[in-house]
Amino acid sequence: MHVLITGASSGIGASIARELGRHPQNRLTLVARRRERLEALADELAAETRIEVRDLSLAPLELSWLEEDRSHFGPVDVLVNNAGVQVVGRTHEVDPDAGEASLRVNVFSPLRLIRALLPEMVERDSGTIVNIASLAALAPTPYMAYYNASKGGLAAASEALRGELRESGVKVVTVYPGIISETEMATSTEAKYETSRLLGMQPRGTSAELARRIASAIERGDARLIYPPINTAARWFPGVTRWLVDRFTPPLR
Repeated sequence: MHVLITGASSGIGASIARELGRHPQNRLTLVARRRERLEALADELAAETRIEVRDLSLAPLELSWLEEDRSHFGPVDVLVNNAGVQVVGRTHEVDPDAGEASLRVNVFSPLRLIRALLPEMVERDSGTIVNIASLAALAPTPYMAYYNASKGGLAAASEALRGELRESGVKVVTVYPGIISETEMATSTEAKYETSRLLGMQPRGTSAELARRIASAIERGDARLIYPPINTAARWFPGVTRWLVDRFTPPLR
């Protein structure tokens, strides 16, 4: 199984690579900006691995490297759109260039990769696309307008694509992670908010457990995965969830 993972150098992406890379029969293409981290990760894995040092925030997005990966490992069986950038700040003060770069990473590059790889999946009538959205797609968080917009857009596109392909053998899994404690994104984001009891009470998960659940979702062909599971309430009770987020999100430092 050829798996392509973006944002693979750390956090959720690295954990997915470790989980799927335990199996020698798999073949992994790992995409991220930091070569040293990708090389160190590849050395850990039992699976044969290629690394692609790419910046997905660039426009136009250049994807010619996909041909070499496919010629080496064969068609991509599983695409994991994991790369993500979070811009935190008061919307009227955020650098618009940084905000737009985050949109390119979080929503435009996944759609370009889907567009590049989906035709051969449809032709084979098999394959899986995993889109790592965010709980922010269900419960938008103040001071993260660009992030909410991008992850909400990715989630909407992913859910729509799943419906579009429902009669085919191509599966689409939309993942809605909440706070993943040890990731760089969670640590840097929380540092920008004032400390509050609510922040400390929010359910948290680990990237290793999330990766295990994603691997199971791929195997079963699940439509979506919300993690930690208690956050499923945000899908079923969006009005209450958004009221709580609006009411209790602490201000920025």
